[in-house]
Amino acid sequence: MIKRMVIMLLATGAVLGGLYGFQSFKAGIIQKVMAGMANPPQTVSTSTASLTDWQTEIEAVGTLKAVNGADLALQVAGIVEERSFESGDTVAAGQTLQKLSAEDDIAKLAALQATADNFAISLKRAQDQQKVSAVSQATVDSDDASYKNAVALVDQQKAIVDQKTLRAPFAGRLGIRAVDIGQYLTAGTTIVTLQALDTLYVDFYLPQQTLNQLKIGQDVNTTIDAFPGKVFPGKIAAINSKVDSSSRNVQVRAAMNNPDGILLPGMFGRVKIAVGSSQKLITLPQTAIVYNPYGDSVFIVDQKDEGGTKNGVARQTFIKSGETRGDNVAILEGVKEGEQVVNAGQIKLRNGSPVIVDNSHVPTAENAPEIKDK
Repeated sequence: MIKRMVIMLLATGAVLGGLYGFQSFKAGIIQKVMAGMANPPQTVSTSTASLTDWQTEIEAVGTLKAVNGADLALQVAGIVEERSFESGDTVAAGQTLQKLSAEDDIAKLAALQATADNFAISLKRAQDQQKVSAVSQATVDSDDASYKNAVALVDQQKAIVDQKTLRAPFAGRLGIRAVDIGQYLTAGTTIVTLQALDTLYVDFYLPQQTLNQLKIGQDVNTTIDAFPGKVFPGKIAAINSKVDSSSRNVQVRAAMNNPDGILLPGMFGRVKIAVGSSQKLITLPQTAIVYNPYGDSVFIVDQKDEGGTKNGVARQTFIKSGETRGDNVAILEGVKEGEQVVNAGQIKLRNGSPVIVDNSHVPTAENAPEIKDK
């Protein structure tokens, strides 16, 4: 009986000891796994905070407009008899472009001219007779009035005949013609557009707060999407004398040379005006900034001295950001020159996270990024 009790106690102790050992082993493994999962090193890319020249700029969107530009038309109706231009021609001021049929008006002019000549002869005869008192002064005055009236009718008819001819009001480049020979035109029908392209205006709107930073003659740089990488310089030519009461914006006009004629009225342009003096500011890619309602922040990598490796610890710091330019943003407070700032991978970081720096695929950051073909 005693032997059986000893064997049972030993068996029970062995089972309990095994269970205790297994639970201790399992708890140790779980503790190690949880410790490894607590803060594993994260791979990030970084950029160095550096001082760059930063010029404050006012940006706006503008529309190009010709200094002289008009849709040409005639103020009288008629049939197109002659055309002396083609689409896209460059013409001089006063050059004849088109004529309407004017035979009837020219005939009327000849008749009126004959009448005026006859009144001129009658007036001359009356004046000669008046010298010898053969006619009264009243007859001379009547003939003089008739002659002047006839001359006025001749001038009126000449103006009507002249209105049948379209001439270029200024030098420039013609657009696409909209009429053909033999076509009947009503008064005011657009025949062709004429644009003077040597100098162009760019009109744009700015908030009223910028008025104290603007002045006539201030430099303006314009970029056009059709000509990537090219900047067209100009100067402010006029500032509107009133502010739009609905938008509180003021219209500004800048003038720029266009000697090659590559820019055309109606084009869309991006305008930049440098204001103030250039200053040295720390700049970072916009991808480095973590934007939050309670404040913007960045992650700075504090390097560990581990034989020159790039491993480090992430430290979150709040910043004060300034203006943006393209992919970059100016940092006013919170980052020092030379610090390594995480610009990719910060979404998986928290304060004190170990990091591995891999800059083999660092995203580019440009002040004036452009769309590039693949």
